[in-house]
Amino acid sequence: MRLTITPRAVALAAVGLPILVLWPLWWVLTGLLVIWAGIVLLDALRAPAPSRLLVQRRLPAQVRLGEQVSGAVFVTNPTVRTAHLQIRDAWNPTAGIDAQRTDLVVPPGERRAIRQTLQPTRRGEHSSRALVLASRGPWGLVRRVGRADAPGRLLALHPFGSRRHLPSRVRRLREIEGLAVVHQRGQGTEFDSLRDFVDGDDVRSIDWRATARRRSVVVRTWRPERDRHVLLVVDTSRTSAARLGDAPRLDAALDAALLMTALATQAGDRVDLLCVDRIGHSSVIGSSRSTVLRDVVRTTAAVHPALVETDWESAARKINDRARKGALVVLITPVEPSVVHQGLAPVAARIARDHPLIIASVSDPALDTLAADRHDVEAVYKAAAAEQSRLERSGVAGVLSRSGARVVDAPPESAPQALADTYLAMKAAGQL
Repeated sequence: MRLTITPRAVALAAVGLPILVLWPLWWVLTGLLVIWAGIVLLDALRAPAPSRLLVQRRLPAQVRLGEQVSGAVFVTNPTVRTAHLQIRDAWNPTAGIDAQRTDLVVPPGERRAIRQTLQPTRRGEHSSRALVLASRGPWGLVRRVGRADAPGRLLALHPFGSRRHLPSRVRRLREIEGLAVVHQRGQGTEFDSLRDFVDGDDVRSIDWRATARRRSVVVRTWRPERDRHVLLVVDTSRTSAARLGDAPRLDAALDAALLMTALATQAGDRVDLLCVDRIGHSSVIGSSRSTVLRDVVRTTAAVHPALVETDWESAARKINDRARKGALVVLITPVEPSVVHQGLAPVAARIARDHPLIIASVSDPALDTLAADRHDVEAVYKAAAAEQSRLERSGVAGVLSRSGARVVDAPPESAPQALADTYLAMKAAGQL
């Protein structure tokens, strides 16, 4: 705790200056200083010590980005003096608190509350660095300043805007699984049931033993396998920090990962998630189907782009350690020449030999806008540069496709749906 004087105390000291001008004697100066110090000390003694006040904070642990959350700070005054307080709650700027400084009067033996509203503007953990109480005396000459032990923490989760597309994809999944009348066969299907042959059925599906027993042609029906392993790998390197509109590319990548997690869970598959670059990040490994979506949301909330290049060889080792043979690997990374030059292409080829591989990329919609605008000479040059960039991305996508990967490249607003549709298409084709 520390003591600080206020402008009022300075003004009080200035009152004695005319007396000192009339009688410029040392004992007059000493007397005025003693009187001033006594008044200030008395005012300080009548101000309750911040350490004697009881401070509690009530605040939800988490909120979705873009939403508001309400909390409160409760101050109890157990002393016999009224507490005149100035309170500063030092949240980081992106926490979006409505007011960091508040004046509060707490009578003896009573409790008062400070209502707060927070609306974070950035994913991740937000915290109050300090809750500072300044207790001033009744004359306002001095403040007794101290910190309260009431830490504030709030986790801003990804808004998961693509959630609205989940019901339509689940309906399509149910059709593929055979809960509707659709039955398809492929390498990744498992036996479902027997039924009589009808025109249009694949003759390769005829079960000859069952046909011999029943004396009628019987075919097998199939459904996509369940309990497959899906490993989501999100690139969090410098390329994910590029802003596409109002948000970084990483936010769109995480939105796609969340929709993929929710859909794969509905399909009965097991989902793990890795965040890769050159820096260790939290991962979601081994979560149950009932908790994996929640775990992915909470874990990725605090993940932000790292301004480093991705070590693809290290990423490949992590994938081999985590994914058993035949597991679906979904690599979410920008399809750009710089990424391929870092070694993605050979790594993707090795992964595709052992696993079905999807490479999902979030493209920059500004390229399409620039390519379409040709109203003057400057715009034509920009359009040419945009077309060149799109051609390079197309070439990179071709290289990755020839290595055995399925490449999905879409702008932020449609990338999650495009990835989900690719997953469903592989389910329908029996490749999973």
